[in-house]
Amino acid sequence: MDTSDTSAPLLGEPLPVELMNTIWADRDGVHDALIDAVGTRAWLQAVAPRTELLTPDEVAALPPSALEQLGGRLTDLRDALRRLAAEVTEDARTTAGTGPAELQEAVARLNRAASDTPHWSALSWPPGQEPSQHLRAGGEGAAAAVSALADEAVALFGQDTRHQLRACPGPGCVLYFMKNHPRREWCSAGCGNRARSARHYQRHRRTTV
Repeated sequence: MDTSDTSAPLLGEPLPVELMNTIWADRDGVHDALIDAVGTRAWLQAVAPRTELLTPDEVAALPPSALEQLGGRLTDLRDALRRLAAEVTEDARTTAGTGPAELQEAVARLNRAASDTPHWSALSWPPGQEPSQHLRAGGEGAAAAVSALADEAVALFGQDTRHQLRACPGPGCVLYFMKNHPRREWCSAGCGNRARSARHYQRHRRTTV
């Protein structure tokens, strides 16, 4: 698990899932990695290498006012995605409850975010080289990156890939992950180890009571 400079766990999941996981928990409770401009900048810098529309240097140059706006947009999108993820996974974890109560409001938030800033695919084909696809955007790069992330989330929830989405059953965990292997049951090895330790403790306790 790579945490880079952001407090949010980065598990190598698709970016919409990484955004969902900016709500995370430990022994001290539930935390929000996008709680302020510092946290927003750290998370954007950590994921910038995974998007064509934003570089870490561009994130570093963003003024506090722009970061506050982006933080608000990311939080709204994140909470909508967590509501959609809870619907798909039948997530009953009470500590994971964020976002709009109504499913259709979450859908509306996602669609607004996806359409907020124009972005499109463009073909590049230099003479003598292989053609390639690139993402282009109108307006400010950071805002376009948020919209592109929302667009990726639309694809995730609108296709059969949504059935791979899981709510981690680890003790106290509030993260989501994609079940990309038949034997994968936890968001991370650490969560699996904690779950196994908790089961071992409960079994030992029952035999000694």
